[in-house]
Amino acid sequence: MTVFVVSLFLPNTINFTLPTSTSPRSRARPYAPRRSTTKIDTSGKPSLFAPQQRDLTPPQTPIAEVDHDEFFAQSENPDLRSHFPKQEGPRSTIAPSDPHSPAWGSGRLFNQPRSRASSPPPADILKHNKTVEKAATLGRAGIRQPLPVRSDSHDRVFAHADWSVVPADQGNGGLRNAVQAAVRNDKLNDKIWVGTLGMPTDALEDTQQKQDIEDRLATEYDCLTVFCKDVDFNGHYTHYCKQILWPVFHYQIPDNPKSKAYEDHSWVYYVKVNQAFADKIVKNWKRGDVIWVHDYHLLLVPSMVRKKLPDAKIGFFLHVAFPSSEVFRCLAVRKELLEGMLGANLIGFQIHEYARHFLQTCSRLLCVEATNDGVQLEDRFVDVIDLAIGIDPVALDMNRDDPNVAEWMRTMQDRYRGKKLIVARDKLDHVRGVRQKLLAYELFLNKYPEWRDRVVMIQVATSTTEQAELDATVSDIVTRVNSSWANLAYQPVVYLKQDISYPQYLALLTVADALMITSQREGMNLTSHEYLFCQDGRFKGHNRNGSLILSEFTGSASVFGGNELSVNPWDYRQCADAIKEALEMDDVEKKRRWDALYKAVMHHTAEHWFTAFLTRLNKVYAEQHRRDTTSVPRLSINQLGQHYLKSERRLFILDYEGTLASWGSPNDIILTSPQRTLDVLNDLLLDDRNTIYVMSGRQPEELDRLFKRVPNLGLIAENGCFLKEFSSSKWVEMADPEKMRAWKDSVEGIMEYYHERTPGSWIEPRHCSLIFHYKSCEDQESAARQAGDCASHINDACEEQRVRAIPIEGAVIVEPIDWSKGTAAMQIFEGLKKGMAPNLDHDSPVDFLMVVGDGRDDEVIFRWANELGVDKTVKYVTTVSLGSRNTEAGCTLTQGVTEQSLTRIGVLTVLQKLAMLS
Repeated sequence: MTVFVVSLFLPNTINFTLPTSTSPRSRARPYAPRRSTTKIDTSGKPSLFAPQQRDLTPPQTPIAEVDHDEFFAQSENPDLRSHFPKQEGPRSTIAPSDPHSPAWGSGRLFNQPRSRASSPPPADILKHNKTVEKAATLGRAGIRQPLPVRSDSHDRVFAHADWSVVPADQGNGGLRNAVQAAVRNDKLNDKIWVGTLGMPTDALEDTQQKQDIEDRLATEYDCLTVFCKDVDFNGHYTHYCKQILWPVFHYQIPDNPKSKAYEDHSWVYYVKVNQAFADKIVKNWKRGDVIWVHDYHLLLVPSMVRKKLPDAKIGFFLHVAFPSSEVFRCLAVRKELLEGMLGANLIGFQIHEYARHFLQTCSRLLCVEATNDGVQLEDRFVDVIDLAIGIDPVALDMNRDDPNVAEWMRTMQDRYRGKKLIVARDKLDHVRGVRQKLLAYELFLNKYPEWRDRVVMIQVATSTTEQAELDATVSDIVTRVNSSWANLAYQPVVYLKQDISYPQYLALLTVADALMITSQREGMNLTSHEYLFCQDGRFKGHNRNGSLILSEFTGSASVFGGNELSVNPWDYRQCADAIKEALEMDDVEKKRRWDALYKAVMHHTAEHWFTAFLTRLNKVYAEQHRRDTTSVPRLSINQLGQHYLKSERRLFILDYEGTLASWGSPNDIILTSPQRTLDVLNDLLLDDRNTIYVMSGRQPEELDRLFKRVPNLGLIAENGCFLKEFSSSKWVEMADPEKMRAWKDSVEGIMEYYHERTPGSWIEPRHCSLIFHYKSCEDQESAARQAGDCASHINDACEEQRVRAIPIEGAVIVEPIDWSKGTAAMQIFEGLKKGMAPNLDHDSPVDFLMVVGDGRDDEVIFRWANELGVDKTVKYVTTVSLGSRNTEAGCTLTQGVTEQSLTRIGVLTVLQKLAMLS
């Protein structure tokens, strides 16, 4: 079994070796930072200023921005690639867990072609003639339109240049670490990465070199390379993913012109790139392989693969947050994105909140039934789970053995001696909350002046190209704070607009007294996990059990159980007080909190996440495959007849609508009783050994009218809320009438609200349920949207009253959770037990049980009956599902109530044959 790990970026990319004179840009040579004032002494240890020696007085905290920039520069190792994972060797086998990679096509580490894509995408991509005409008009009016980027003639040298495969600076570091951990521990023996190179590739078109790169990655690195045109990838990643999906998934509604300008244009590119991934997977897939798609860049891939490979085992995991339905519905292509994800067998989210949002969004926007376990589609079930990703402690611990880590710890400890350190490393965008963090720190220094000159905040911020305004705002705050309280020996904020090397990063986490994370929304902040691991006190003489200040809006907050100092990033006073608490916390309290946090980190590891997801995927795939109608065998009439003849006491539980009678309007069903159905039931009841119950969603009065000519027939009304014994003329209400009235009053008010806004809809009241019908509405699209909102509203508002709203075709039914056809069937079975003859030599009141149904509400009784057969409580158990939906029934019939045909047999015909055997 091969596992396809499908991610936008491969873990490897290509670095070209170019002559300096033909370099397409200034970074043709390996990247080297500007000259630093930090010097290296003869022992190879970095010193802060040239004349200083280690035994002299420790240097002062830097005041100039350029000073601390150069202090953290890579002076001792000009090759920044040490920051990224290597393929071999015991060290550097770990990637940065949280994404801090540069923008696509602008990496500083490698020599790669420049993009030939124009930005923004051209308006004529959708063939909107009016848009093209308007663009031309604007051009004549003197408004310059963006011109396509011409290919640099120097790009031609890439087609003939030497190249090497190197670890990429793009991609999901947490995913890479999880795969490496699974491979290292023999939990993953055969894998194939599927992704792009993370670099422009138009310069390599139609060259043998492109094929050579693809072949080498496939044979030596287990990577299938997806090649996309620069314009396609730019529109997909830079525009749709980063300007549309990323903000919306992090609760930033795209309501400004910049965000929405390219939505229509870039959606086409998003589809193209997803289709390229799907085609690559389909081309290389073999039966038994596992396809695991990752993150919001590839939401459409599961359904695209499912269309070509109906039997494929597909998993999908979303690494970022998933917003509430109110936010997600702002996307123009919301249904397409949801349907794309639902092509998977199993969909995973970081925490329960995101999974719940997804289920509610599917129920609301797609009008499908969403349960706690997943989404019930028309033909199959999609499981949904929450499973938090983590770090790889083994590889992280190996990286701490790097001598540079220990050296940087000593250097920073000397530099900031006597100061408490609050550290942070964030990407500089609105989601990460760097601005809020610095404002809270400023308030802390204002509010608690005794801490001035005693605490330093080191904020590492990797900048992005789209956040110029935020960059300026943050810089202003830093300048204001430093100008207010800095002196020649103290600087309260060290602000680095650069990333730092991995040894520096680990050293910073180790010497810190507190880590502060103030993300406004974040799927899972693994920096906090790495910080907690580095605070284990492994290095004597350095800080241990440091405090964690963590935003309540990160996924990590959900797995830490409140042992962190939880803050609301928008509450600056709370954040300031949390800083004070973190710095003044006693050692006993810090140890208690850290122990609990460390336990959570070591439980939610990358390896555990990877293996747990694949284990669950294998399990749900087997269950779904077993329930698929193509896997469920047809009913064997001969075998059923043999069991019938061998049995002494028989129980039939038969659904009515869609099974014994055709679906129709309520009035038609009430006024017309299908004669053949009544005749077959009467024929079966002529045998005293047969007990028959008919179950329905109809009210007791309706069923009495329908079956008044069938004596000794047991009835189940309103899906289990009412029961009429086969030997009785009285109905028993299973549910508590007082509780029924209480929730119905609440639900009816909600339904009336949506009924008034949905012309043509109507509400059908029943004793124990309410149904919102909209099938007869003229505007079906609007009616379906209102019905989805109605179901979501009821499920949110009435959860504690133990009721649920379930979207069905043309209606929303609200019914109690605690009463179903299954509970009624168990009541019947227990009643038959009590009436058993005392001289029977077995414990079961029946030895033949047959259940027939066609709907989702029949699945619970199929499950109950099958369990009786498995544990041998009933000798012969037959569960039959009609139609083509996935089912837990043991066999299927595909005709239902119609007459016998050449290939299919109806349920009434089967029952008639059994009656004739008697």
